[in-house]
Amino acid sequence: MKQTGIKKQTVKEKREPKEGQLERDRRARSWVLYVLRCKDGTFYCGITNHLERRILQHNAGKGARYTKGRGPVVLLKSWPAASMSAALKAERAFKALSKEEKQRKLRSRARKDRISLLLQPPKE
Repeated sequence: MKQTGIKKQTVKEKREPKEGQLERDRRARSWVLYVLRCKDGTFYCGITNHLERRILQHNAGKGARYTKGRGPVVLLKSWPAASMSAALKAERAFKALSKEEKQRKLRSRARKDRISLLLQPPKE
């Protein structure tokens, strides 16, 4: 039998995930809207699907251009979003608020304001 030089690929066995891995993966993929306070007292609003990693990026100067020289940043609040689209719409709405309205939203626990409604899944 003649060899063709092509190696036979082996199929790797699919390993069972470690305990808690599925929950960490699910949390890492869910979108959130977050607000940071920069060192100079300004707010930064953004979205991500991995909040811890994103905050580390901001503090390392590798996040958004706005936060590059304004670190270290502090997470003020985050809200889960139904989807990336919902998070983007809520981010845009938050950024359109005045500073006073942003501060009020950060203190609020209301779930019926415009931003909270944008973060929820659409009603069928």
